[in-house]
Amino acid sequence: MPEHHALLGRQEYIAALDQLISQGHKTLRIFDYNLEGGGYESLSRAENLKRFLAASPSNRLFLVVHDAAFLSRSCPRLLELLKHYGHGFAVHETTDEAKGIYDPFAVADESHYVHRFHYRQDRAELALEDDVGAHGLIKRFEELWQASSPAAPVTTLGI
Repeated sequence: MPEHHALLGRQEYIAALDQLISQGHKTLRIFDYNLEGGGYESLSRAENLKRFLAASPSNRLFLVVHDAAFLSRSCPRLLELLKHYGHGFAVHETTDEAKGIYDPFAVADESHYVHRFHYRQDRAELALEDDVGAHGLIKRFEELWQASSPAAPVTTLGI
């Protein structure tokens, strides 16, 4: 049975993202406006993502942002992960056609997700074991991925 939990504050949202990352066993898909305010610059987030990537050489982390400047400027631990796990970690930045999407979300595997309703608001939802909702967000993620290109400033060549 799917479980849905309302998230009402920034700390709940950050904790839910960490829980989601720990739920992932194969694939993490993350879309965010610019990663600011989501805990991506923290040591604990980098360690959680490292554990995920190190768990299996087949694990994949796909990240799409509208603006990669915060990642380049304020997330050195993620850049380090990108350098060491580049085979399983890819970062894209959206093109102009996708810049109108404002609801960040993250999906673990095929059934868990965190969906923030607007990047400027703290209200969000954590869903566990919700295959239907996760598949809808995966489809949106694939559309965003197609409407994006590799983020040159955050690749190991751009450092």
